[in-house]
Amino acid sequence: MSQPGILIAGIGNIFLGDDAFGCEVVKELQQRTWPENVRVEDFGIRGFDLAYAVLHGYDITIFVDAIARGESAGTLYTIEPEVNDLEALGAGVLETHSINPLSVLQMVKTMGGSFKKILLVGCEPATFGDEDGVMGLSNEVQAAVPAAAKLVESLINKHLELSLKKTA
Repeated sequence: MSQPGILIAGIGNIFLGDDAFGCEVVKELQQRTWPENVRVEDFGIRGFDLAYAVLHGYDITIFVDAIARGESAGTLYTIEPEVNDLEALGAGVLETHSINPLSVLQMVKTMGGSFKKILLVGCEPATFGDEDGVMGLSNEVQAAVPAAAKLVESLINKHLELSLKKTA
């Protein structure tokens, strides 16, 4: 039996400060050696590309993104969104300058695709800049990048270990 397919998708706009968190985490993850079944990619703001990637039927997809939840900047989250009833979330529209992971999942469903397990590794942003944007992460979010990369790696390892136990 083959190992499960895993997609790690960095999401973010590098021109909007801490929104580039997912891009920076993926940049760090791409420096590591991964098994053949693990795909690590910076999707940036390419929502359609991400939707088509998810259509490949990965066993687990991990989105990495900046998520404002009202905590201190740099706080990391691991969220397993309830995605069984995406229609209840409304008609999500992909914009050309940003990605909403749930809108991507809605698009996948609309295209007849499905997904097995979705995780979201997020970081509380400090700033997205003003109307002109800002390049670079805030100090708090930059400091969280290595910990987020380790968190993603641990989620992958946990998933691979569980898969091995199921096949044993």
